[in-house]
Amino acid sequence: MTDQSRPLRVAIVGAGPAGIYAADALMKSDTAKDRGVSIDLYERMPAPFGLIRYGVAPDHPRIKGIITALHKVLDKPQVRLLGNIDYGTDITLAELKSLYDAVIFSTGATDDRALTIPGVDLERSYGAGQFVAWYDGHPDFPRTWPLDQEKVAVIGVGNVALDVARVLAKTGDELLPTEIPDNVYQGLKANKAIEVHVFGRRGPAQAKFTPLELKELDHSPNIEVVVNPEDIEYDEGSAVARRSSKITDQVATIIENYAIREPKQGAIHKLFLHFFENPTEILGEDGKVVGLRTERTELDGTGNVKPTGKTTDWDVTAVYRAVGYLSDNLPEIPFDNQAGVIPNEAGRVFDEGAHITGLYTTGWVKRGPVGLIGHTKGDANETVECIIEDMTNGALNVPADPSEDAVIALLESKNVPFTTWDGWYRLDEHERSLGAAQGRERVKVVEREDMLAASEPDKAQKA
Repeated sequence: MTDQSRPLRVAIVGAGPAGIYAADALMKSDTAKDRGVSIDLYERMPAPFGLIRYGVAPDHPRIKGIITALHKVLDKPQVRLLGNIDYGTDITLAELKSLYDAVIFSTGATDDRALTIPGVDLERSYGAGQFVAWYDGHPDFPRTWPLDQEKVAVIGVGNVALDVARVLAKTGDELLPTEIPDNVYQGLKANKAIEVHVFGRRGPAQAKFTPLELKELDHSPNIEVVVNPEDIEYDEGSAVARRSSKITDQVATIIENYAIREPKQGAIHKLFLHFFENPTEILGEDGKVVGLRTERTELDGTGNVKPTGKTTDWDVTAVYRAVGYLSDNLPEIPFDNQAGVIPNEAGRVFDEGAHITGLYTTGWVKRGPVGLIGHTKGDANETVECIIEDMTNGALNVPADPSEDAVIALLESKNVPFTTWDGWYRLDEHERSLGAAQGRERVKVVEREDMLAASEPDKAQKA
């Protein structure tokens, strides 16, 4: 039985939106009012916000505005940020269980899901997630990116595919007012892409774009969006999808408008949206991409498609695979490699049919990397309800030392240079000052050691 006389101690591994929403749900629970809660948010990066900082395109200030709401959660005294800590290395599962009543894993997804067609391993065939990490200034990815091809393909019909296509089609100067670091600006400024082709195997009514993302393609004066009128096709299943979803109907309408409009004057880059083209092979010569082969598909009446046998070879010399993310397999935690999730029931982590006492999960690593950022709120609420229920039933973990000081003593004994919420404010101020010097809102700091020096200068000197 846990000691009900002290605050409930919870560790959340992963300080992106999913983890922060879980912290918010805990603080809004009746338990927080009655018993009190004390939450430590662990983050592998020196800065919080996960996907918002390292997965959202830099020209999406409205989406990045979610950080304002997340700030309010992290400002609460019941929450403590512990950044620059790698779970499994800097702190182990056994150590977490010795310190907390419950541990929630909300580590998200960073790897690219595999695309199993010939040619994926060719030079100039890239995972979209790697490109996103580069232009978002992720410290664990290369500082340069090869942007020397004029005709580029993007495989996928989700928002990540649109982000990648839009960044490839824009000019470096268009993206300079955003928070991109100098190495990314220099890379994009040298980008030679003038044609970007986005391929999807199904039709406009099955695309997973959001209307906002789709409309934003046309905001740049340098990009002409091109849709083949022959790709505007619907069957009964598509009609049902449009009638049952306002978003689906809006997306289809926007695509229709792209297909029928006059050419855009002055646009130096073309961005093609191809539907009913299923990529079957990335073509190569001398180990490098020289084309993409697709097979034409057609609707089968249900909204799904069937192959026609007609193939087309497209003249592209680089391919970006935006077919989804894959969650990280965490040390000592069961993982379903097929589904790319931690096995769970309503957020309780399961192994061989039984709940592992005290372990929970939320976000993409709980249900897979699908849906919008806001969808993780429902995940968090469900997981927190399980924790409260287990607490009520005396079924939580029993930590050896749940004091808040014990965690800090452990990290300091290991000489882990962890960052804090106060440190984030210092890093935030530093990035804004870098931006102000250039007439920009912010310039993102890339290197870990530079982030640490700005956020925790005393620890950086010892590291």
